[in-house]
Amino acid sequence: MSRFIHTLLCFALLISSSAAFAFETDQFNLPEKPLADIGAEVHDYIRENIEKAIEKINREINVRQNCLDNEQAKNCESAAKNRQRLNYLRSENAVARAVFNRLGAGIVPFTVSGSWMESHRFAAQPARYKTSLKESIYATFPGNYLTISEMVNLYGEQFGTDKIAHIFQQGYTYLQIYERALAKGLSKEAATKKANDWGRMSERTFYGNLVSGVYSNADLAANFVGLKFYQNLTREIKIGEQIKLPLVVLENGFWKFNENVELSENLLKPYVTAHLNEALNPSIYTRIFELHSSVRGRVVKRACAEWRDLQPNRSKTDYDEISLRLQTWHGEDYGFTANKSFITIGNACFGD
Repeated sequence: MSRFIHTLLCFALLISSSAAFAFETDQFNLPEKPLADIGAEVHDYIRENIEKAIEKINREINVRQNCLDNEQAKNCESAAKNRQRLNYLRSENAVARAVFNRLGAGIVPFTVSGSWMESHRFAAQPARYKTSLKESIYATFPGNYLTISEMVNLYGEQFGTDKIAHIFQQGYTYLQIYERALAKGLSKEAATKKANDWGRMSERTFYGNLVSGVYSNADLAANFVGLKFYQNLTREIKIGEQIKLPLVVLENGFWKFNENVELSENLLKPYVTAHLNEALNPSIYTRIFELHSSVRGRVVKRACAEWRDLQPNRSKTDYDEISLRLQTWHGEDYGFTANKSFITIGNACFGD
């Protein structure tokens, strides 16, 4: 009877978690073989989609402008409507929306780019890794395990593919919140805080704690860098002390890649940092149903030896310093939420 009840509960968890689309990650358990760095292929994919996005805008600009310039042109709307549409097509919002449609669109939390990451056959292998249920930190919570994203390696940083969806989907939501706040007269700092506050709320509810018991600071970091990515499409931004010029510029009424930007280094790489790794940037696990204690026990029992073997010269202090540094993004607040009961490599693998 007890085995039947346990099975029934597991099934219920699977169903409820699937319905909630509560995608999680497990970066505590390391790949059996080092993952190949797929950063170059992901870069090419993103560049291609940005290029196609601005090409589509430019085609419509050409048609609309031709209607204004040529009174004999057929199938044209009124001059007023063409001018209004051209104003939009030549705006920063039009570029952000067009890129979002190619990378971040989809039924939440699925995205075009996320699906590509999970299905594309990368030249370098192994490109993805997902731990087994037996080894997972969610071994006793199969509902969470069912939604674990595969781990990938970009530019030497490992993180779950769910972070790609956060960058291009929730990052765009951040941009919309930011723009609405600016339109109401708020400062850039206040507008950014509005976006971060929405992210915290989403992690407490439908993207995190309410449906899976996990509040992910790494998700918040991905949302935040997504905002930066969309801003940098058409605007100059600052990352630490570095100034990043806009990726695309309006020239003679049409959009084009900025000739002053070295695209090989300026699409996704600046946003891929250890902030996206949930083993280094700790999450908050609910104590309901003993999720917190279960995850900690699994890390100590299954994962710590792998981390010691991977970095034999690192100490508890080293890992603690990494986690501390990840509480801000180049000195900026991205919504990090502190907790006294974090499970980190430092305190789980090097504690008493």
